[in-house]
Amino acid sequence: MTKQICLMILVSFALISCMSTKSTIKNIDETAIKPVVKDNAYQIKQYAEEDQYGHDQDYPINIGFIMESSEEKFIGYFFNGLQGPEGEKLTYKKMESCCPFPTKNNKVGAGMLSVYEVRWPGVKKPLLLYFNIYERGKILCPKGLTIKNYATTTR
Repeated sequence: MTKQICLMILVSFALISCMSTKSTIKNIDETAIKPVVKDNAYQIKQYAEEDQYGHDQDYPINIGFIMESSEEKFIGYFFNGLQGPEGEKLTYKKMESCCPFPTKNNKVGAGMLSVYEVRWPGVKKPLLLYFNIYERGKILCPKGLTIKNYATTTR
């Protein structure tokens, strides 16, 4: 066998052995409707009631199903619809991929969560938020952030 084939086999075994056969994600909702995109931002209308929403790998922000190549665009829509606790402009960057889980929405049958670091002027400790691009769920404002358009929001 060639080195490439051996490497592919090893990577496949590593992914399968790290992945549980049952997803631990608790907030998947295949009937959820994505928010409207206006001015390059999701028009998010609700705040998350659960403290874990987005902050915990079992309660990620489920923005899927989208293609991996579109992740940056859809994550941008999400953050463009939000601001810091006092209306500050957010900055964000992808830190890592983690937490493999089974999904029928990927050719390999597995997905990974994306972890983003979120900052704003004056923040001492940035937020880490988990995103799932393979499954759908309600798109809400996580605790610690606010929605840009207050006129149409509910808490």
